[in-house]
Amino acid sequence: MTTKENEISLRGTLEKIIYMNAEDGFTVALLNVSRKGGAVTIVGHLSGVREGEQLQALGSWETNQKFGEQFRVHSCQIIPPSTTEGIEKYLASGVIPGIGPVMAERIVHRFGMKTLHVMEESPQRLKEVPGIGRKTLKKILAAWEQHKDLRDTMIFLQSLGISAAYAGKIIKQYGGDASRIVRENPYRLTYDVYGIGFKQADAIAMHMGIAPDSPERAAAAVAHVLSGAAAEGHVFCPLHVVRERCQRLLAAPPAVIESGVAALVTERKVVIDRMNSQDAAYLVALYTAETGAADFLRSLRETLRLMPPIHAGKATTWFEKRHRMTLNARQREALAKAVSSKLLIITGGPGTGKTTIIQALVEIFRAKDQKVVLAAPTGRAAKKMEESAGATAMTIHRLLEYSPLFSGFLRDQANPIECDVLIIDEASMLDIVLLYHLLKAVPSEAGVILIGDIDQLPSVGPGNVLKDLIESHIAEVVRLTEIFRQEADSLIIANAHKVNRGEIPMMPRGEASPKSDFHFIERSNPDEVVATIENLVSQRIPNAFHLDPLLDIQVLSPMHRGPAGVANLNLRLQHLLNPSNHEIKHGARGFRLRDKVMQIRNNYEKEVFNGDIGLVSEIDPEAGQVGVDFDGRIVDYEQNELDDLELAYAISVHKSQGSEYRAVVMPMVNQHYMLLQRNLLYTAITRAKELVVLVGSIQALSQAVKNANVQYRNSGLASRLKSHSGG
Repeated sequence: MTTKENEISLRGTLEKIIYMNAEDGFTVALLNVSRKGGAVTIVGHLSGVREGEQLQALGSWETNQKFGEQFRVHSCQIIPPSTTEGIEKYLASGVIPGIGPVMAERIVHRFGMKTLHVMEESPQRLKEVPGIGRKTLKKILAAWEQHKDLRDTMIFLQSLGISAAYAGKIIKQYGGDASRIVRENPYRLTYDVYGIGFKQADAIAMHMGIAPDSPERAAAAVAHVLSGAAAEGHVFCPLHVVRERCQRLLAAPPAVIESGVAALVTERKVVIDRMNSQDAAYLVALYTAETGAADFLRSLRETLRLMPPIHAGKATTWFEKRHRMTLNARQREALAKAVSSKLLIITGGPGTGKTTIIQALVEIFRAKDQKVVLAAPTGRAAKKMEESAGATAMTIHRLLEYSPLFSGFLRDQANPIECDVLIIDEASMLDIVLLYHLLKAVPSEAGVILIGDIDQLPSVGPGNVLKDLIESHIAEVVRLTEIFRQEADSLIIANAHKVNRGEIPMMPRGEASPKSDFHFIERSNPDEVVATIENLVSQRIPNAFHLDPLLDIQVLSPMHRGPAGVANLNLRLQHLLNPSNHEIKHGARGFRLRDKVMQIRNNYEKEVFNGDIGLVSEIDPEAGQVGVDFDGRIVDYEQNELDDLELAYAISVHKSQGSEYRAVVMPMVNQHYMLLQRNLLYTAITRAKELVVLVGSIQALSQAVKNANVQYRNSGLASRLKSHSGG
């Protein structure tokens, strides 16, 4: 241990990762700093590091009241592989397809410190390793030939403190130009490499000696602030807020920050516009989406609809007789406007008949030989729509036909969707970018019907589309409010509406039983809440309701951190529901056969999207590969792609949008007070079809019901539509 400029240097082997936040890389781990096995607790942002790697960490000692003495890492460098452990980790990092952790261990066990020399000079000797036959050897050698020219790049990147996992991603992104690009402008990593944020790129830049007041640093900070705002749901960020946040981030003079803004505007990466009486900074993609969506909406409304006349009253009566039912007044109004409007929004809570409306619209339009296309933002929402409507439905991404070859959608103005009527369900999930691409592909003479629940959480992506469209009066709007008698018997439906009105739900207390579909189990502290949830998911609910813990029950939590947060619940439930030592480790996570997992970002090439849930169907520890079954379709992941997956025994309420589960279990703890909001609780309750169980304190539940505050999102869509119409 040495001291340099008030920092302490620790060097050792990363023995165990106790916790790693997949979003920001915050890590708690044990670092073995002596050959005698002396391990110290280290904490800090260490994205992508793996157990067994050699680290050189700079930081300081601190005392945590709960966990005692620990080492706070300020910066960290991966030491190039000069030991058998380092070589093994290097081979298992995912940069050489066909070599995973198990195979890397076998190779290094056979050749030791000569491993890299053997692979370079006598690669045929790899056949001496158990499990490597002619076919596997051919695959490894092809990958090695492709990769060996990049070994110096790998070592260079690791010398900058970049982990093996992220170095592999950088090489995959830039190929042979990786060293040059990183040397020229390490801040490019924040734009091009998923998982590397400004703080990591900034640490690399400082390590390389880039000046704190450099224009590249300022521009990267501005882009980071705008990307962060977009992640919070904002389409734009007020320019004065951008300046304030950059000032906190950079501690630089205003002129430096202005130079960063100006550079991004010149490069056409940022647009400054006047919006809502203030200067607004947009990432160019979001500006294009917002202005483009507004233009397409106006054009759609102003173009005549080409379809045969439909008598709404007769059509409604025809449907009612066909199904021996009577629609209520609001449903009749919805059908009447649907057959005559170019753009219609139908909104309503659970049990108000939205599904019946979709079915009626499909049958009425098809009876008039109209081509009706059904779509929804997620696969599960599309599947639900298809089942209820009795007609084919698909995801919006599939409808727009994304092409990896062209890195974009094939459906657009020049190649529009073939339809007379387009019906979109779960429209509250539409973000501004998806809305733009959808409208871009709608024939101008077609009718568009958006169906959703305005009281649910807004989209995960930027924008507040459904709210903005209703507020702008660009579309006809019908609100369904009447709850059908058979639905009113459900406490799930009744309580969802009570919560939406700001009323405490009716709650049978105590153990879950088949006599009711809504329960509240009172527990006083988070540890008791977690223990109760474990018991509910693994024993009580499956036994009482005959539900599968993996397929039928979903735990939803307001937050990621804390004992009752998504991260901890996932680890606890994985251990309980799927205990196994047969797994592939990736950071602090291990993926096992039959694990319930979620895709956490859109991957158009694999056709899996943010929020898709599947089950791990295959694991190959030797090759470091995982196969996931998404509703019958197997998607393969290499070791360096596993950042795209998270365990999904528990997920956030936001991620549950568009999905339905037979049973929902949700913690309600005071520690989540910042996110205990009415629309979040309402959204969680409405995800359940047969059972809701809330576990926690009455105070937390009351806080959620009373808190009607909805996080404001900076969006200019409504203003653009109003200004054009004079509204």
